[in-house]
Amino acid sequence: MKPTAFDSLLGHSAAFATVIRAAQIVALTDATVLILGESGTGKERLAHALHQHSRRAEQAFIPINCAALPEQLVESALFGHKRGAFTGATTHQTGRIQAAAGGTLFLDEIGELPLTVQAKLLRFLESGECQPIGSVQAEKVNTRIIAATNRDLYQMVQAKQFRADLYYRLNIVPLTLPALREREQDWELLLQQFTRELAAQHQCPPPIYDRSALKQLKRYTWPGNIRELRNFCERMVILDSGQHIAAEQLPAEMLATPMAELNTEFVLPEQGLSLPELEKDLILQALQKTNGNRTQAARLLGLSRDTLLYRMKKHTIE
Repeated sequence: MKPTAFDSLLGHSAAFATVIRAAQIVALTDATVLILGESGTGKERLAHALHQHSRRAEQAFIPINCAALPEQLVESALFGHKRGAFTGATTHQTGRIQAAAGGTLFLDEIGELPLTVQAKLLRFLESGECQPIGSVQAEKVNTRIIAATNRDLYQMVQAKQFRADLYYRLNIVPLTLPALREREQDWELLLQQFTRELAAQHQCPPPIYDRSALKQLKRYTWPGNIRELRNFCERMVILDSGQHIAAEQLPAEMLATPMAELNTEFVLPEQGLSLPELEKDLILQALQKTNGNRTQAARLLGLSRDTLLYRMKKHTIE
């Protein structure tokens, strides 16, 4: 089979595979995409794969972190400005939207975009028109927008912290990357791949993890997701090059939550249970308690709304 831009995104878990299949389909269109997921789940890598798999692959892919821009500079960064448009505007500046013409602009942390700029972005998404600050004329620009956030935009809309019209315009094709703790089949595959790559990069023999280390790493919840896993691999490659790693040699934070500390009021029956049936039953209970309100049900279950919708689909819950 011919390799694709998505081949570098490793994983076999059902939730991850579902996202990748949807991404491969939407990549071939010019539709706006909203990538959702916790910090460190690989949203920018997925955005880049979408671009590389698209008809725009030969053109620019420009990422911009909305959270890293001072509020007073966001509009200028995105749309550009004319000389003299404001104090300090001594030259003409091309905005990122124009710079990505023909290609893709990736707006990371879109939830941090100021409300004043959201209206202007909405106009661009609807009309393709980009108006630099200080210009009396708008210009047509053919730039595809891929946005990403680790925040619950729907909840932000309810709290009037994000424009509803922009949310629905961005949310045409949502892709929700699962957290690493939800990808039980994938973490060890990623561990070995990162270890090989980083050992080659640093030109040193990789460490070897014994069964006790792997068992402890499996227990760990990886709050920083794939980014944390990769950073861990690099640390171990550098500090424990070529060594056999046992559980007690792992970083302290990975030894701080043994199984005995996982307190829960639920007691596993002696005869065992069906985890899929339990999950389905809990979802149905949550929906019943909230009179079918999926956002509130997701909150009761400690899930994002999109993760709940995915699991409802998995269990054929209408």
